[in-house]
Amino acid sequence: MSDAYVIEVANETAGIVVRQENEKTYRFHASLPRYYPLDGKLFSAPRDAERAAIAQFGNRFRQKARAA
Repeated sequence: MSDAYVIEVANETAGIVVRQENEKTYRFHASLPRYYPLDGKLFSAPRDAERAAIAQFGNRFRQKARAA
């Protein structure tokens, strides 16, 4: 099993998750500002981080709709 995974959403790199030393959790490192709210958060599996990134990506559309 790998220690790091790239998380992509809608053809952009949201960030990476890196397995914490001697642990079963992964820490998210955001690569774009829209994913900064997830930066540093721990996830039990890379798939969980991917789901959170997808949800965060969707949040930008909801926020724009509220502003309009």
